[in-house]
This record gives sequence, structure tokens and C-alpha cells, in this order.
Amino acid sequence: MRKRILVSLTLLLLCFSAARDLQAQQPSATPGALTFYYDYTIFPGKENELMTLINTVGAPVRDKLMAEGVVMAWGVETPILRYPGGTTHLIWFTVANWAGVEKVLNGMEARLAKLAADEAVAARRGGRATMTTAERSRAVFDGSKTRDWLTRDIVANYGPPPKAGVLPFIRYNFSKVKPGKAADYRRTWEKYNKPVFDKLVADGVVMAFGLAAEEVKTDGDWTHFVWIATATMADADKIGPAFAADRARRSEKDRNEITQDFLDATEPDKARSMVTRSRIFKIAPEN
Repeated sequence: MRKRILVSLTLLLLCFSAARDLQAQQPSATPGALTFYYDYTIFPGKENELMTLINTVGAPVRDKLMAEGVVMAWGVETPILRYPGGTTHLIWFTVANWAGVEKVLNGMEARLAKLAADEAVAARRGGRATMTTAERSRAVFDGSKTRDWLTRDIVANYGPPPKAGVLPFIRYNFSKVKPGKAADYRRTWEKYNKPVFDKLVADGVVMAFGLAAEEVKTDGDWTHFVWIATATMADADKIGPAFAADRARRSEKDRNEITQDFLDATEPDKARSMVTRSRIFKIAPEN
């Protein structure tokens, strides 16, 4: 989710994209889940060190909070398409509310403090043979390019939990909704796009999807995005034809009206897309 992602190639992908300007839309009676994204750029050749840091620092915190029912899901993703200056890794976690965000952030601070204290004790006892966690982090991450995002799902649907070992592919389609058009756009999206995605979930093609926006507005290049998770790229191949079939069964007049409704509500030249592959993907077990 960033201003450095590739331009969408088709209007259909634009129509997949999202629906609500948080500043103009009436709040939902039941707010959707929050997802905290860390966009990281790591130095070349530091992939293994990154995974060591994740397993040492963040994973124990998120796994513990998942077992306690705070974290609903978390993962690590890498973009399929690389480009100079682009984000190399996304780390994310999903919680129900702001209280969950606070618990994760507090847990991370406590974990880092404990590691630093343990490393200081070890250094006093026998000298320091290896780098500290803080030093390893600085050697792995290009801190000048780190970016955090907090987003909220406006609409979402989930299929059955994935089989063990499945590492989903995630497509993010970003769009910029015009001021004052958010409510109209959301209604159009839910009327024409959500039923297609719902059927793809029911058919087992799409694992889950969501329509989301930033909970805290920080960027002006996009306002909303759709995320679509599939178990394989072969499943992702079926999404476009499903939308084409839905539109084909409608009259030409209806198709033109749908297209115009989306165009009226968005800035088409701002549409962007990104595809990632999960490297770690965990969801809380069903109760």
C-alpha cells in the first residue's frame, strides 16, 4: 500500500477497488477489523536475518496474543513485482479494535526491552560476541524507508480456514474516491462487485476478500483498496472471467451505467495494484 506501486491495466481491476471515504461516510454500526501494516525495505542479502528477527522479536508476541484471542491473524508478505526503491516486505496483524492495536504495540515494546536487558546481562557476564537485537535490526532494515499503515475493513467475507501450509497470494487494488462520492461508490461496489466475490468465496476460488480504507488518513494518493486472497495464482486467474461473465449477462445499457458509476466516483488515473506472496500466514483457530 504505497505510492510506489504499479499502474492498474484495466478498468475491471479499477472496479474491484474500494468504496468509502472515512471522512464522508456514515460510520458502520459494527466497525470492521483493523489491520496494522509495516512496510519495510531491507538491505540486499538480509532476507535470512530478517526472518531470524521476526521469529525472535515479533512472532512470539503475535502468537501469544493470538492464543489469547487478541490477534485474529498475522503474516509476512513479499511483493511479486520488484522495482527500485520499492517495499521489499510487509508485516501485518489484524485485530478487532484499537485496544487490540495497543496490546500488540505494548507487547512489542516489552519484548524488545526484555531482549535488550537479557543482552546487557550477557555482555556483562562474558563479553559480547554477537550483535544486539537493536544492532541487527539496523543492519537489516533501511529505516529511512519504513512506513506504517492502519486500515479498517469496510466490507469483508471469509471462506473456511486454509489448509495447513497454505501461503496465500494477495492482490491489493487501490483507488482514489472523489470527495463526496464515497457513499455512492460503496453502494455501487456492494451492489455489483460484492456478489461476484461472495460467489467466488462460496465456490472456494477466493479464500477471503475485503474492502478497506485507512483508519488514520496519512496518504493522498489513494483512499480505498480491495484485498483478495487466493491459495494459488491459478485461482486468481478465475477472478477476471467471473466478473466478465457477470457483466456479460447484463444489458449493454446496464454495463455502461455500471462503468459510468465507478468512473464518476473515482479518479481512474490514480488506480494502482500490487500482488504479494505470503511467507508467513497465521489465523486464529475457530472456537
